Amino acid sequence: MDNDSQVNIKKEKPFWRVKKMQDMNEQEWESLCDNCGKCCCIRLEDDDTGEIYITDVVCKLFDSESCKCTSYINRSKKVPDCVTLTKDNIDKLHWMPKTCAYRLISEGKELPHYHHLVSGSSSTIHDEGMSVKNAVISETLVPEDEQIKRIVIWPGEPSV
Repeated sequence: MDNDSQVNIKKEKPFWRVKKMQDMNEQEWESLCDNCGKCCCIRLEDDDTGEIYITDVVCKLFDSESCKCTSYINRSKKVPDCVTLTKDNIDKLHWMPKTCAYRLISEGKELPHYHHLVSGSSSTIHDEGMSVKNAVISETLVPEDEQIKRIVIWPGEPSV
């Protein structure tokens, strides 16, 4: 085979490596979410230190099996304190999981091997144990004063 008949395959870099978050379209932005579910877990703040603790208690709209919101489009109407992640606020939300793809990209870091945009499969994150799939309980089942007893450290997150 001569050089003229060889095909040069040029592999393009993925969009999250070449685009700034501000330049991503809605589909690209939404695809960054790996459905780990950690951001849907209730957090508690220590009044004295300001330290944030994460629990295994999730928003009432969270489906533990699919690791998705059951009312994603209307979540902010149904849960007024639900924080809508945007390109403008990601850098200000320091409580977001350390493994969150939005956080990683905003910090200039690589996506992990288990992220569906890297692995090619949306189940890899669950197979690797990096999501909260089937490991959480709805806030409707846990009295608010009992949530402090449910503080956890999820895989990939720093210890307390």
